[in-house]
Amino acid sequence: MDATVSPIALSLDGSIAALFVVLGLGVMVSRQMLGTLRFFMWQSVALTASALVLADALQAINLLWVALITFSTKVIAVPLVLRWAAGEEIYGRREVDQALSISASVLVAATLALVGWFAVAPVLPILHGTPFAQLNLPTGLIMVLWGAFTVALRRESVAQLMGLLIMENGAFFGSIAIVHNLTVIAEIAAAVDVPIVALVIGLLIRSIRRVTGTTRVGGMDTLHER
Repeated sequence: MDATVSPIALSLDGSIAALFVVLGLGVMVSRQMLGTLRFFMWQSVALTASALVLADALQAINLLWVALITFSTKVIAVPLVLRWAAGEEIYGRREVDQALSISASVLVAATLALVGWFAVAPVLPILHGTPFAQLNLPTGLIMVLWGAFTVALRRESVAQLMGLLIMENGAFFGSIAIVHNLTVIAEIAAAVDVPIVALVIGLLIRSIRRVTGTTRVGGMDTLHER
C-alpha cells in the first residue's frame, strides 16, 4: 500500500491517539463509577474519530461503517444497556475500590506503556508501507495492556467490565490501521458482541448485588451454595 498520505491526516490521527491514551488512563484511575463510564464513552468517541480520519485518508469505505458501528454500540448502546442492567451501580455517585493508589497505578501504567511500545517495535519495520500503523498499533497494544491491568486493579465488577471494554477499544484502534477491508458483516458481528457482553455482565452484576448486597469481587471466593 502506498504510504504517502496527507501529513494533516497523520497529525490529526496522532492527536487522536494521544487523547485515546489519556482517556484510557482516566478509565484506569477514575475513582467514581460514573466517571469511569464517561471516560470509556469519550475514548470510544476518539476511536470513532480515528476511524473517520483513516477512512478519508485511505479511501476505505468500510472504516466509515466501523466508525458508525463503534459510535452506535459503545457510545450509545453500552451505557443504555448498563443503565438498565446494572442501575445505580453505574449511575450512583460512589467510589471504586482498587488494589493500588492512583500514583502507583500511573507508575505501573507508564511501565506497561514502555513494555507495549518495545514489544511492538520489531514489527513496525515490516509495516513501514502501511499508513498509520506506526502509531495506531503500539497505541492499541498499550491500551490492551492497560485494560488487562484495570481488570486486575479494580475490585468492583462494573469497573472491571470497563477494563475489558477498553481492551477491546485498543484492539480495534490497532487493527483498523492494518486491516481496514473487513466486510461489513464481519464488522457488525464483532460490534454486536459488545452490547451483548455488557448486557450479560450487567445482569450478572445485578444478580450478585441482590444476593450479596455489593458488587465487590474480592470476597466472592468465600461464597458458597446454601
